[in-house]
Amino acid sequence: AKAMCFNHAIPNQIFGSSPNNRGRFHLRLDDTNPQKEDMEYVDSIREDVTWLLPPNQGGGAPWDGNVRKTSDYFPLIHACAIQLLKDGHAYIDSLTPEEMRTYRGTLTQPGIESPHRTRTIAENLELFTQMTNGECDAGQHILRAKIDMASPNLNLRDPALYRIQHVSHPNVEGDQ
Repeated sequence: AKAMCFNHAIPNQIFGSSPNNRGRFHLRLDDTNPQKEDMEYVDSIREDVTWLLPPNQGGGAPWDGNVRKTSDYFPLIHACAIQLLKDGHAYIDSLTPEEMRTYRGTLTQPGIESPHRTRTIAENLELFTQMTNGECDAGQHILRAKIDMASPNLNLRDPALYRIQHVSHPNVEGDQ
């Protein structure tokens, strides 16, 4: 609801919702974890948005066009991951979840860089290819952004961007 207010309601209050402003509201659902997805939640979000916002000019749903899903963009996300690796802005980490928690640090102590953070670009690209080809176990590797392990914001300490899950996705054909 907060994102909806910032991205739709507030700009419309400031700039007005006239057709001349060409403002659009796109409803996008995050469906990156198929193990936790449930149509009950999707339906609930659609109902809530319909309740909170007025219908669009044609009298239909308040969002413009089809409901978008993150899975619609998996090929683009994959291409961006490769570019981040090529540019040296991301790396493949092989720490266990327990090690990752320890390396992350605390609110009062900075984190410690993973020993895998210095892998070469070629090594990272090879591991990412293995990950996306299904050659690695779930949790064996994870793509992380290179940001700042000393950041006071724990969420900016090399966050996870891409992980391995060996599950089928209802909105995707084949493995992605």
